[in-house]
This record gives sequence, structure tokens and C-alpha cells, in this order.
Amino acid sequence: MAYAAAAGTSHSLTSAPTGVLALQRALVWLAGASGAIVFIEPSPYELVTLTACVLFFATGLRMRLVFMPLLFTLIVLNVGYSIGAIPFLDKPEVVNWVLTSWYMAVTVIFFAMVMSEDTEARLDMLRRGLIVGAMIASLAGIAGYFRLVPGGYDLLTLYDRARGTFKDPNVLGAFLILPALFTLQSVVSDRFGKAFRNAIAFGIISLAILLSFSRAAWGGLVITAAFMLALMVFTSRSQAQRSRIIVMTLIAAILAVALIAVLLSIGSVADMFKQRASFDQSYDEGRFGRFGRHILGAQMALELPFGIGPLQFHTYFPEDTHNSYLNAFMSGGWISGICYPALVFVTAIIGFRYIYLRVPWQRDYLAVFSAFLGFVGESFIIDTDHWRHFWMMLGTMWGMYAAAERYRATSARIIDESSAAS
Repeated sequence: MAYAAAAGTSHSLTSAPTGVLALQRALVWLAGASGAIVFIEPSPYELVTLTACVLFFATGLRMRLVFMPLLFTLIVLNVGYSIGAIPFLDKPEVVNWVLTSWYMAVTVIFFAMVMSEDTEARLDMLRRGLIVGAMIASLAGIAGYFRLVPGGYDLLTLYDRARGTFKDPNVLGAFLILPALFTLQSVVSDRFGKAFRNAIAFGIISLAILLSFSRAAWGGLVITAAFMLALMVFTSRSQAQRSRIIVMTLIAAILAVALIAVLLSIGSVADMFKQRASFDQSYDEGRFGRFGRHILGAQMALELPFGIGPLQFHTYFPEDTHNSYLNAFMSGGWISGICYPALVFVTAIIGFRYIYLRVPWQRDYLAVFSAFLGFVGESFIIDTDHWRHFWMMLGTMWGMYAAAERYRATSARIIDESSAAS
């Protein structure tokens, strides 16, 4: 709590007392950490975010004009879902799905407002919380997979894949990507002691991602890490810093390959890796495979302005959509089908504007932006529309946009005043 009160006091525009600031920052940390425990309903994340909403509004939280387009889009998106759900309101699972969608929209606005103030400190606390949560989920998944805990294999794995404190291995792998990027940043850029500690954390998180046997998480980690590291090189302030990032990246890559080689010497790991790494999975191929369903579903979407309703896709096809953009059309018709990709893609496009802006939280921004882009791509092949960490990142992105614009305006005013005084 003492750190929470002192961290990031620079560039903070909030006038809250020190004790209130400490409480707010601690709640941000707790929200990040609790996001790793979601195998029970309601999850600790729901309880924490609801509590945080109440306390933040009680202690000071402002809605900014810049968030009005975001708020409007989220409302219209969920109105579409609600309209699509009308014929199925007698089904509890459909009602729960719609309510969850509205709740996710609330968390987006909440994180946007939270991260638009006291940005540097709150982002740092979110980063720390996410890493702690990732370590809990990773260690649980690893312990379960290798049967290190009595009864842990049945509880912490699914289909011979690590799931840790999540219901699904794919969600575990996806959640761990952003914390992995945060630790990797430290490995390639911080002093030796801190870099070494984060190297251990990065190794544990990466091992859990590997044991989740999620192809999307594997590819997501590699692609987002490469993209983030490239951005770090391009935005570095000195040649020495760029050289260090490149050298440490090469060392980390070599160690990662060595770790994978050791793991593949274990028979059960090698067999599952070979099975999951193939591109000829039965549920991906054929007319009603994953990609066949995408085509057929897109044809249906053009003919059904109000969609078919939430959770109804599997009544027409063998499995769910496994495509968040298609699912928006199917669940909420053209209203949601237009709003959802517009919200996601506009958020991603705006993000490129702030890559080179020298804000105090630039490093954290690069990690969040890279992870968010990874989810934008992953949403084409899996349903991410109810992933808590996805909506947390989306709200955080908008909060950082607002803070960046305010920081730029403040910096420009200071420069103008200095020039006038001289």
C-alpha cells in the first residue's frame, strides 16, 4: 500500500488525498491479479471490479467527452444483442449471456475512466497485478499438468492440456500473453537483478502457455512479442538501448528454443505437441469445419438482419462460431455485427497514433497495444467476446488515448509558456 501511495506521482492530474490514491491504485492491482481466477462463477474478478467501480465513483471518477463514442458504440452493440435475445428470454443461459455482455461493456468504460487519470501509476499497478495473477495461473497449470498436486490433474487440466485457474486451456494461454510481454520487456531492458527475476517469471509463464497447447496462444505470444520488441527498438532513445534490446532478445530466443527442446524430450509433451501443432485438425476442415462454418455463417448473416440470437449458432452447425466478428452478426444481427468490428478495429487503428508519443507510460503502452492487436487477430478464429482480459485491455487502451492527448496538450502548453517567458 505504501508503494501504491507513492508510485507515479508525476504527471498525475488527480487531486485525491494520498490515502485515496493508495486505495485506488491497490484496487487496480487487485483487478489485474483477480483476472487469473475465473473457474468459479461469479469469479473474484467480477467481485473486485464491481467493488472497484463503487469505490472509484465514491472517491472520484469522471466521464470525459472523449469516451462518448465508446459509450455510444457499447450501448448500441448490446442493444443489438438484447434484441436478438428476445425470442429466447425463457432460456437462462441466453439471459446470462446478454447480462454478461452488458457487464463487459461497463468494465470497458470503467477501465477507460480509471486509466485516463493517474495513468503512469495505475498502469504500473495493473501490470504488477497481472504478473502476479499470471504466476498463480501458470504455477497452477504446470503443477496440475505434471501431477505435482494430489488431485490436481483433474482439477487443473482439461483434455490433457493445462488450464490452471481457468475453465479452458485456450483462455489460460490467451490471458498469459500480456503478462508475458510485460516480463519480457523487463528482461530485455532493465538492470540485471530485475531482469533476472522477470526472466524466471517469463520462463514460468511461457511454460504454462506451451502446456496449454493452444495454437492461438503459441502464435500469439511469438507474433506479439516480436511486434512489441520491434516497437521498443524503433522507439528507443539511444543506440545503446537498441543494441541491448536486440542482444537480449537473441539470448531469450535461444533459451526459449532450448527449453522447448528439453520439454519435447518428454514423451507425453512431445505427443501432444505434435498433435496440436498440425494444421489438419478434423474440426477445422470440411464444409462444417471451423472455416467452413465461417463462410456459411457469413452467408446467413447477410440474409438475417436480426441474427439468430445469442448461443444459437450451435443449433444450426455442429459447433460454435469460433469467430467473434461472425458471432456478433449471429447474436445481435446487423446492429451488433457492424458495431463490434467497428469498435475493435477503430480502437486498433487509433492505437498506431500513439506509438511514438513520449509519454511516461510508453513502455507499458507498447505491451498493451501489442497484446490487444494479437487479440484482434485471434478473434477471427476463436470466440473472445466474453474474455474479461480482452475488455480490460480495450478500456485501458481508450484510457491511455485520453491521457496521452492530455499529456501532449499539457507539454505543448508548458513549452509555449517557457518560450514566452524567455
